[in-house]
Amino acid sequence: MFIVNVEGAICRDDKWLMITRSTKEEHAGGTLSLVGGKVDVEGNTLEILERTVKRELYEEVGIEIKDTVIFAYSSSFVTDDGRNVINMVFLCEYDSGTAHSKSPDEVEAVHWMTYDEIMNHPKAPPWTKESIRRVALARI
Repeated sequence: MFIVNVEGAICRDDKWLMITRSTKEEHAGGTLSLVGGKVDVEGNTLEILERTVKRELYEEVGIEIKDTVIFAYSSSFVTDDGRNVINMVFLCEYDSGTAHSKSPDEVEAVHWMTYDEIMNHPKAPPWTKESIRRVALARI
């Protein structure tokens, strides 16, 4: 079985909303990341991935996004403790809110960064750079 994780990519004024993950996080603590999280079990439902992206962006950094989210790409990985994860990245459009860390146990810091700043950041792992590469292309 897979854990399903979603991430939301938001770009405003040529800057991407990024977070530094808390060092308390079991996966990739202290690294630069898009905002996201695990999909909760909801039974029979529609648009669960889209709702999860919206929920995570609001819960972690206080940002609301517009209703339309665009699927960018998916990947899979195995956590250090052997759990299989499917990660799905969505391009989102900012609606309202001021980005800040609402959940210090998950988010150490919030940043608006240019593409080049992300690509050159020492704490940006390869998968985060790949996500930004792909959503930047999807935005064009």
